[in-house]
Amino acid sequence: MKFSKVHSLEEIADLLNCEFIGDQNFPVLGMNEIHIVEPGDIVFVDHPKYYDKALQSAATIVLINKKVDCPEGKALLISDDPFRDFNILTRHFKPFQFANVAIASSAKIGEGTVIQPNSFVGNHVTIGKNCLIHSNVSIYDHTVIGDNVIIHAGTILGADAFYYKKRPEGFDQLISGGRVVIENNVGIGALCTIDKGVTGDTTIGEGTKIDNQVHVGHDSVIGKKCLIASQTGIAGCVIIEDEVTLWGQVGTTSGITIGAKAVVMGQTGVTKSVEGGKSYFGTPIEESREKLKQLANIKKIPEILSKLK
Repeated sequence: MKFSKVHSLEEIADLLNCEFIGDQNFPVLGMNEIHIVEPGDIVFVDHPKYYDKALQSAATIVLINKKVDCPEGKALLISDDPFRDFNILTRHFKPFQFANVAIASSAKIGEGTVIQPNSFVGNHVTIGKNCLIHSNVSIYDHTVIGDNVIIHAGTILGADAFYYKKRPEGFDQLISGGRVVIENNVGIGALCTIDKGVTGDTTIGEGTKIDNQVHVGHDSVIGKKCLIASQTGIAGCVIIEDEVTLWGQVGTTSGITIGAKAVVMGQTGVTKSVEGGKSYFGTPIEESREKLKQLANIKKIPEILSKLK
């Protein structure tokens, strides 16, 4: 998430009421999660296990809960609770804006697009030309939709990321300030849910077709011309490359990559990154031919045991 203007390190520290290490005029351009940070971004870290990863990332401002040596060319914000302070920044730079009409006045809707009754189009949404939005679709603020997109009834674009920190009193949510981006010629079935990024974009690539009752987690990127069948659940920060097929009830763990033109058979649990151009099945995931051989061999176990008696 980029800010509307450049801020100084001192300005951000004053906003958070925290110490800083570095030039008071050090430029701050935005804030992002570690997997998408760029120079000028703030990244937060609150566990020693990830200190080095954050300090060595592309981010040039690190919001951290311990005084450490500041890497050259970077700056630190020292906080007793970086998770809380990252939320403070999100609320400040991208506050929630309520709506009191079905289609916000700030929404931009292209020529030839049809929006059926009882749908909601939020603030600063952009919808391209010749789209069809069926009834009871909810499109949250800042969502971007391309041309020739079809979205079926009951689908929700832009709900918050499922991202929490466990505290003694319960779970504290990381506030989502990102977007959903739907490219041209995408089809989305009924009752799908696509969460917005925490600070970046959840993206559905051009020409991809999504069946009913599919969930896509925050910050995931689905490539072009993919097919995703019903009841599939895609976790956060997953990369699905072009022309991948996921059959029904596939589930993935977070932070993995599924290579281009891979085919994942129904009810597979994608527990790790997999290469493209192959077919996969089972939990834990394996190449389908090998997995099916294993299942065939398991059926032979009673016969083998009977011969040992």
